[in-house]
Formats: sequence, structure tokens, C-alpha cells
Amino acid sequence: MSTGDSNRKMLGKLLVIAVMMFGFGYALIPVYKHLCEVLGINVLTQRDGEADPENTQVDKTRSITVELDSNVQGTLRFRPTQNSITVHPGEMVTVVYEVVNSLPRLVKAQAIPSYTPQSVTPHFRKVECFCFKEQTLKANEARQMPVMFYIDPAVPKEIKVMTMSYTFFEIGGMDKKS
Repeated sequence: MSTGDSNRKMLGKLLVIAVMMFGFGYALIPVYKHLCEVLGINVLTQRDGEADPENTQVDKTRSITVELDSNVQGTLRFRPTQNSITVHPGEMVTVVYEVVNSLPRLVKAQAIPSYTPQSVTPHFRKVECFCFKEQTLKANEARQMPVMFYIDPAVPKEIKVMTMSYTFFEIGGMDKKS
């Protein structure tokens, strides 16, 4: 076998490996999304299916303090308009977060919610939330974004304080449109 034949054979093998690696990387995206849905990990962009905006079963005998927190990854300014709110389980509540894009360009961003203690998560029902979809902020735009929620009255009685936190981060790279 000549050196030229050996090199062509090696090039063919390397091309096959490169195509397989690309295909594997491409296939990981839908596999990851499906795995997150099955395991219930990807709850950040999904509307709470059981959330009932007309809930009338408010437990006035109990109160839970919901501390509001914000984090930002990137150049945006992001914060809640209040630090905390006291709610009764079952009571429909609206809180507002504010985001400011002080850049001279369009920014696409997404919010990821998290709740502590973790035991409150299955009882926290968002009816409306900016986290359900990607946000597009124009250059130098400020926006008030509401979160409408209630805490299911079946929440464990030992929960007196919880934290609702959002991390807001830029997605889609550096879009130069404005």
C-alpha cells in the first residue's frame, strides 16, 4: 500500500469521525430537552398546568413571607421592585421585576426561576410569568415584568418563609441589531 493510499484511507476515516461527532452533537439538543421534560427539570419555561387564576380557596389562618431575589448574568440590570411580600396560601399575588438594558444594542434574555426551600416548589403555581418566554429588550429599554402566582394551600405547614429567585441571562450571543 502506498503512502498516498494510506493518507486517503486515513482522511476518509477522519471525515467519517468528524461527521459522526457533528451528528452526535446535533442530536444532543432534542435528547437533552426530552430528558429535562421527562425528569421535570425544565420547569423554567413551562406554564404551571394546574394553575387556576380563579382560585378562591385562600387559607387566611396562615401566612408565608415570600422573599424576592434576583441575579443577572451579563450586562443587564435586573431586580424586584420590592424585597418581600407576605401572602396567604391560595391567595393570588402579583409581584413585579424590573429589567434595564443600558446597552446601545438589542439584547435577548431568559429568566430561570428557583425556589427555596425546595419542598415549596411543587406548591408554587405561576399563572403568568416573564420566565415563560425569551425576552427581547431594545437598546436602552427598561421594562416592568409581572409574575402572577399563588401558593397551593396544601403547602407544608412548617413553611413560613420562602425565596423566589430569578436569574436573568443574555442568550443568543451578541446580536448587533438595534
